[in-house]
Amino acid sequence: MTNAPSDVKYTNTHEWARIDEDQRVVVGISDYAQNALGDVVYVELPEIGIEVSASQEAGVVESVKAASDIYAPVSGSIVAANEELENAPELLNTDPYGDGWIFVIQPHDTGELNALLDAESYVEFCESEDEGH
Repeated sequence: MTNAPSDVKYTNTHEWARIDEDQRVVVGISDYAQNALGDVVYVELPEIGIEVSASQEAGVVESVKAASDIYAPVSGSIVAANEELENAPELLNTDPYGDGWIFVIQPHDTGELNALLDAESYVEFCESEDEGH
């Protein structure tokens, strides 16, 4: 069973997005993604201040198995990056929805979140991927 908290939205590339109290979008990778990657050994964070478009590559996660791009779930400006991950990339494995957040976007339009998957749809998506569909 995929751990998919209901207070976040998900992409079909396994990022999660949560609106914070300042209407910014906090981004990380899902429990499903960290599990598929295995032990994370390095995270390439996006540069603060850059503009990203929804679905644009914004960073990279490297594990003992593979490297995987991280995509922006919404368009906007990168306003924060989790520098804790530079010394403790394993936070993506141990706390993907908490201390393992990767970056924060000041969105141009929070309505873009409506195009993302809710937890139930994301779990169904992951199950269909596991079945090879």
